[in-house]
Order: sequence, then C-alpha cells, then structure tokens
Amino acid sequence: MSQAGPPTTPSGPAGDARTEILSRARAALADRPDPPPVTRDYRTAGTGSPGLTTDAPQEALLDLLASRLVDYHALVRRATSTASPASPLADAAIATAVATALAKRGARRLIRPPGLPPAWLASTPGTEPVDDDPPLTAADLDITDGVLTGCALAIAETGTIVLDGGPGQGRRALTLVPDYHLVVVHADQVVAGVPDALARLDATGAPTRPLTWISGPSATSDIELHRVEGVHGPRTLEVILAG
Repeated sequence: MSQAGPPTTPSGPAGDARTEILSRARAALADRPDPPPVTRDYRTAGTGSPGLTTDAPQEALLDLLASRLVDYHALVRRATSTASPASPLADAAIATAVATALAKRGARRLIRPPGLPPAWLASTPGTEPVDDDPPLTAADLDITDGVLTGCALAIAETGTIVLDGGPGQGRRALTLVPDYHLVVVHADQVVAGVPDALARLDATGAPTRPLTWISGPSATSDIELHRVEGVHGPRTLEVILAG
C-alpha cells in the first residue's frame, strides 16, 4: 500500500497566499517551546468508570444505570428475579413488568421485533402484537402505540442503551418512529463504562452492524434552551431492569 505524500500547494494566487500565511506563522512561532507530549492514559475496559470501582458489584451498576436513566427523564422498572436470564421464572418477572408498563401507558398495539421472546407478552392478552413482516412503513410505525425490544447491552456510567439490530431488537426504524419505546435490559448486559461496552460489542462482532446508542428519550434544547422531548425519536423511553 502506497503512503500518501505531503499535501500539495495549490498553484496560482491561492497557493501563493497559502504559502505566505504559513511562512509568517512559522516565523512568528520560531522562538516558542515545543508543545508538551499529549497524555494518552485513556480509560480502558476493565478499569471501572468515574462513578464505579473495578470491583463494584452488579447491583451497584444497576443502581447507577437506573439513576442516570431517571436523570434523562426515562422511566425505570425493576423485574427482580434470582433465576438465570433464560429461565421461565425470569421471563415471568419480565412479563409482569411489561404488562404493568403497558397497562399504565394504555398501549394496545405494540410492535414486536423478530426474535422477541414470546413469554415477554404472555401476561398481556389484550395487547395486539404488530410484526414487522412485511416491513412496516413509517406511517404504519407512527400509528402504533409503541415498541417492545431487548438490547445488546447498557452502560451504567452514561445511562445508555445500545441496540445492534440483533434478535428481539429489529431494524432501527422500529425504535425511532414510534412515540413509546419499552426496552428490557438484563442485569448481565450492564457494563460499567463506554470502554467496557466497546470491548463487549467487539467480542460479539456487533460493530459490523449499525448501532443505536440511546441515552434517555429523544430531546433537544436547541430552541431558546427549552427542552423538547420526542424530536428525533420516541418521546417516552421506559426501561425494565431484569435480574
């Protein structure tokens, strides 16, 4: 592979002006000391985060994640279970939390991404699942009451949910168009910081797929610094922390 050479200087008046400006800048800085070396002691995976030590228990990660989500105006529910994530008891706890969330929201027509565990909707007989097959249009997505998904992982320090389009998550439009996003996060999916998240995503091959990083409901404060939610995605994000 050939290496790119130094940038070429445009010919003509523009090139002459560029050369003159750079020459004057070098002359003005000739007596200045060399800049100090850049410190590159970046935080890496397995070294904790500003709010968590490396040996922090899983409950501490869940508590910090919940706190960050609430700060972002997201809703948080706990589906407590001592069973393994794939067990029927764990699914039953999630199903109860999902049913409670949907009842309070008044959601009836809910998008069900491919691969979503059927047991998660077992306690909501009045809910009409809407499958993305054939792919729903933006108008179809907009008139549903919301979407229920899993996630790839969650970051405690930043309160971020990461979707990678895997089973139970679906394509990006499913979580960007509806006004309500209900997402289930298992305790073993929660990592301390961004470096830990990148390492885990890299280990699973997820970086080769489009990723969606969600930190609270969609919002902006661009207009006179007034926070407006639901601008670029769901107006309401509700998270079920399972385990």
